[in-house]
Amino acid sequence: MPDVHSIGLGGGSRVRVDEETGVTVGPDSVGHFLSRDAVVFGGSELTTTDIAVRSGSVILGDQSKVLHLSEELVDAARSRIKHLLENVVDRMKTSQEDCDVLLVGGGSVIAPQSLRGVKNIIVPKHHEVANAVGAAIASVSGEIDTIEILEGRDLTEVVNEMKKRAMERAAVMGATRESVRIVDVKVLPVHYVTNQATRIVVRAVGELSQDTLPQLPSTTSEIFEDEKEQENREAIIHKPVVQDQVDYATYRPKIVDDLWILSETDLFFIMEGCGILGTGGGGSPYPSYLACRQILRDGGSISIIDHTSLNDDDFVVRGGFMGSPSVCSEKITSGEHLRVAGLELGKYCGITKFAATLSDEIGGGNGMQSLQTARYYGVPSLDGDLMGRAYPMLNQMLPAVYDRPNSLVPCSLNDGDGNTVILATVKNDRFVEAIMRIVTTEFGSSAALCLSPLAVRDARDFGVTRSQSQAWWLGRAISICRQTNNMKGIPDAILKLQNGACLFVGKIIDVRREVRAGFTWGEVRIARLREDELENTDGGPSASGTNEDPSTTMLIPFQNENLCAYLDYEDGSRKIVASVPDLITILDSQSGSHLGTPEYTYGLRVTVIVLAGHPLWRTEAGLKVGGPAAFAFGLQHEYTPIGDYIEPCSVIHEYRE
Repeated sequence: MPDVHSIGLGGGSRVRVDEETGVTVGPDSVGHFLSRDAVVFGGSELTTTDIAVRSGSVILGDQSKVLHLSEELVDAARSRIKHLLENVVDRMKTSQEDCDVLLVGGGSVIAPQSLRGVKNIIVPKHHEVANAVGAAIASVSGEIDTIEILEGRDLTEVVNEMKKRAMERAAVMGATRESVRIVDVKVLPVHYVTNQATRIVVRAVGELSQDTLPQLPSTTSEIFEDEKEQENREAIIHKPVVQDQVDYATYRPKIVDDLWILSETDLFFIMEGCGILGTGGGGSPYPSYLACRQILRDGGSISIIDHTSLNDDDFVVRGGFMGSPSVCSEKITSGEHLRVAGLELGKYCGITKFAATLSDEIGGGNGMQSLQTARYYGVPSLDGDLMGRAYPMLNQMLPAVYDRPNSLVPCSLNDGDGNTVILATVKNDRFVEAIMRIVTTEFGSSAALCLSPLAVRDARDFGVTRSQSQAWWLGRAISICRQTNNMKGIPDAILKLQNGACLFVGKIIDVRREVRAGFTWGEVRIARLREDELENTDGGPSASGTNEDPSTTMLIPFQNENLCAYLDYEDGSRKIVASVPDLITILDSQSGSHLGTPEYTYGLRVTVIVLAGHPLWRTEAGLKVGGPAAFAFGLQHEYTPIGDYIEPCSVIHEYRE
């Protein structure tokens, strides 16, 4: 698919002069009324076409009608047009290198002769009708997008086979076989697996075969008959389903006795918060959100309970998914095999009744799994988790960090196809990760994992309490800002809920990734926005509070999750400003949404924030497993807390009447 970015700029864009904001261009337009409304055609609306005619870029209409426009106005409008084009080109580029830009369509006449970041601007002959010509001569494509197991196979042979399949598909879609050629091949290793699973994407294109063109009516009578048939055809009107608009600022969750009965709005808030707490990893929470939402739409119910409403000796069942996010995101499951894995493990442990479900990690995709499985067990989900964030390895759960008995084993793994494996004992906790990772790969790189049931006492004392409430509050804050069109306020709204800091506002200028030992390793570099890029054209956050040298960049290494944040200065010096176990999250500056490490791309406008980590991670034992020294990334520095951790406010206690 092409990368498409739309901006409100064209030949009919309105040009206005305002005493406060100066000259503005668009985003509204006179559209197809250009020949009636533009000044050069006798109209009264000043457009970008009028500016182009006045500047001498194009001969069109009556030039005498725009001679009264001042040079200052023309220069300001052209500067604004240049700025808009440079920004959209920069967002579409895949690297910092200058690129070639091809301009087509009638609106091309308003473009300047040079753009920053562009090597050559190409305006082909008859560019004004290029869109119509392009549609007429468009190639037919065929694409193969598949995951192949390369263990014991030759990559070249596999890719060649995929090329043949793509070319055959293009021919089937209507391309002449002799014209079909391969235009794109992508080989992407799949992480979290050990069998060399690799995603291969191959695209072939060819010229449209005349034999596949539809037959046109041969006579006028046939045309009239077709029109008459169309008129007589009964119109089918689909009435849209209109949902009530929720005022997020005044919304109140439903609390019944000790239970928080979730609505779709609650689920949406929690999903957004889980993404923030995922710190770039943990997979997307969106598939789990969809599954939970469907439970509600099917008439089911999902509830959350606070630990203060349960007995210390009650047991909670844990569960989440293990495997490749690439596979898990395409395999939206019902959660039934999570229930099966938990019940089989319960039988092995001699536990027949669970008081609640519990998330192993609140960050990312697993953060909502306890909500999904709560319905199948017929119990509420416990408001908490065992990380307070996302970490890449199983032994980085707090009960394991503090050597609690049976913190990870026995555990069970179910593939959803009738196969369950129970791991009874291990030499040490690291073997749980290694063994179950291999089994998961054999299960198709996606399986339901249930670790040893925990007593509520251990979940409370060696876990992070009320983290689902924290996710809810975070999601609510973001949603309120969006609803009030206050995107610039999202970082501050988040930081009012948890101590931390806004570290950096800028754009991604470089991303490096590699899959190694089942994990995605890499680093992302972010540069400060130039002064002209700071102009608030898209509602993004301001750069207030980031008054460092404009040449300073931020480097964030990651191993699935973001590990630390460095400021790199022009003189070659470096300063560490945040690191694990504090939570470093990169937000999309335009939407305020969290970004996972697979979504880091060149040109993306981002805001980097850091939130205080839980106190259990700040002890000697916690830092040994979850601090800088725990990651083989050369993180040789001392951990300095960003601030004191604020215990999340319980949604149940806040809204219970």
